Amino acid sequence: MNKKTIQRTFTGVVVAAKMAKTLVVRVERTVVHPKYGKRYVQSKKFHVHDEAQAHKAGDTVTFRACRPISKTKCWRVLTQPSQK
Repeated sequence: MNKKTIQRTFTGVVVAAKMAKTLVVRVERTVVHPKYGKRYVQSKKFHVHDEAQAHKAGDTVTFRACRPISKTKCWRVLTQPSQK
């Protein structure tokens, strides 16, 4: 019996691309406060592997979970940079 695993996928904005083959991507999500009902934005940063080193700060990227690549990297870029 084959089990299909659902891999987590996120879309975010590249904050930094200074390391070799690594991007720092910020993902924002909107949350509703449980008591007061106010909406606010929470963000989290992920270290993402970019083999081609094709992305730069400000780009929007989609990335997916993968095997651990280093201590902090267990994400891999899916999208290619758009040509302008």
